[in-house]
Amino acid sequence: MVQGDGMSTLLMTGFPGFVGSALLPRLLARRPGVQAVCLVQTQHVALARQRVATLTETHPHLKGRLQLVEGDITATDLGICAGADLGDVREVWHLAAVYDLAVESGVARRVNVDGTNNVLQFCTSRGSMPRLHHVSTCYVSGSHEGIFGEDDLDEGQVFRNHYESTKWEAEMAVHQAMADGLPATIYRPGIVVGDSTTGATQKYDGPYFLAAFLLRQLRLAAVPAVGDPDRVRVSLVPRDFVVDAMDELSVLDTSVGRTYALTDPDPPTVREVVDTFADHLGKWVVWVRLPLGVTRGLLATVPGMEWLVGFPAESVDYFASPTTYSTTNTRSDLEGSGVVCPPFADYAATLLEFMRTHPEIDSAAMV
Repeated sequence: MVQGDGMSTLLMTGFPGFVGSALLPRLLARRPGVQAVCLVQTQHVALARQRVATLTETHPHLKGRLQLVEGDITATDLGICAGADLGDVREVWHLAAVYDLAVESGVARRVNVDGTNNVLQFCTSRGSMPRLHHVSTCYVSGSHEGIFGEDDLDEGQVFRNHYESTKWEAEMAVHQAMADGLPATIYRPGIVVGDSTTGATQKYDGPYFLAAFLLRQLRLAAVPAVGDPDRVRVSLVPRDFVVDAMDELSVLDTSVGRTYALTDPDPPTVREVVDTFADHLGKWVVWVRLPLGVTRGLLATVPGMEWLVGFPAESVDYFASPTTYSTTNTRSDLEGSGVVCPPFADYAATLLEFMRTHPEIDSAAMV
């Protein structure tokens, strides 16, 4: 596809990932005449081609408007071949990251920090700086106690893993670039689960670990309470709300320079998540009080314990998280658009049904 005809280009990293694959058709539907260039790692090119074919068949408006370019955000100049013609890049969507709580430090830093810095370098080195849309995470909060605002970032928080700390560093770099004049918007999704209407997802992690844990037990299910299940809230958000919200917010002039927490404004408590899943799965729940450190230690050190229980040690912390998230900016700027986050109880059964009918999917994350 020839891009050098003066046509505006949207560059996306993180395709064919879970969110990017759903977001791209929405963005191009709202941007007639815009071409999309997807930066794809070599090992994901075949999958990306399949995804483009599927998306084009489902969304005819994409025909002839998608170009795959091999590259790597961890490389200088994003690993893009010097002869590649990207056209007039006016918008950059940076979704590529390591979404893995157990990721080791080197990989997390190389992808989440160095990769974001390379994207920023790409943006700021162009004659006319494109608008950047940076996908971060609510968990730049670390283990901050209490409400974490959308304008909060450096609050002296302690991080529970390299995923959190490197996403925080990446967002700090974006803020610095914004202070230096880069027009950008930051989106912080919570724990992204499947589509609220279809249940579709690309991996089972987060609350899916809990569902799998309940399924492995008898009708009477013992659930460890590593925190107060009536006070700790789980910041779940279905993919369709994340996609709809980013699509809607991205075209607002007022969203430049803003940060949006894309999560449930009234998140369910741990007890509500467990009880909702248990009701749909026909389980009776007995809560067993266990210290957080002991539970995490057992999962991390006892051979086979993670497999037996069904979820990794790193995920336990989030069932004792002291943080809740303000969504003031998100709710204010989406007001009147019709885009609202559905309550967990409305789509929990849909998630479980998709999980039941698609056992081939696992918890592996795509970098």
